[in-house]
Amino acid sequence: MSNPRRATFYNAIAQGAALATRAAQTARWQARLQARRLLPQSCALCAAPTPDALVCAACAAALPTLRDACPRCALPSTAGVPCGACLAQPPPFDATIAAHAYAFPVDRLLQALKYNGRLALADWAAATLAARVQAGRVPPPAPTVLPLPLLVPLPLAPPRQRQRGFNQAQEIARELGRLLALPVAPALLRTRTTPPQADLPWAERVRNVRGAFAARDRLDGAQVVLIDDVMTTGATLAAAATAARAAGAARVECWVVARTLPQAQS
Repeated sequence: MSNPRRATFYNAIAQGAALATRAAQTARWQARLQARRLLPQSCALCAAPTPDALVCAACAAALPTLRDACPRCALPSTAGVPCGACLAQPPPFDATIAAHAYAFPVDRLLQALKYNGRLALADWAAATLAARVQAGRVPPPAPTVLPLPLLVPLPLAPPRQRQRGFNQAQEIARELGRLLALPVAPALLRTRTTPPQADLPWAERVRNVRGAFAARDRLDGAQVVLIDDVMTTGATLAAAATAARAAGAARVECWVVARTLPQAQS
């Protein structure tokens, strides 16, 4: 059970953090938008001229989406009801929202962001995720009293972030916070460096990230939203959600740009 007084206190802190960062986020976004309007722009997929969009309207409308999905893990589920796997063994997070299926050409866009350093695509990722959240997020069940959702980008291990030069989840979360007027905070950290999940068989990924996250401070009564670019097996987000729960979070959701589907359904 959440404590209403504690939730109210945390909500005030979260609102203060949002106000403190929103002006800087808005100024940064306006500068990027002005640069796009001054320079010739083309769609990142088809190269058609676009006024200031990163993906043209035609390409955006054709991106693969998830229709009927389990509200807990975002995998396909008949009529969008909780899937059998989540009913049998509930994950440590309460809900998952995914804007797209991780398939062509969404995979190309996210790979260009993550591996080629095309940071402008973080704005596209945040915008498409914000639209999905606004259209389909189911609020916590009443009469639960929770503070504003706190957007927490999934942290990278310091050596990997130094090598890459940025954290794609953090870039997406910053813009998403601006679009949805929600606070963003690096509330979690990596406790150890792990091999990249993409290099491991699916069966080994849970063990690889077990205990790999910890909270920087207590999160008592918080409504934590974990932000990442892709959810594959869900092992990394589950490990992060476990750390948030251990720090006192009352609710944990996962918001991702894309969800990898099982081979037979992709």
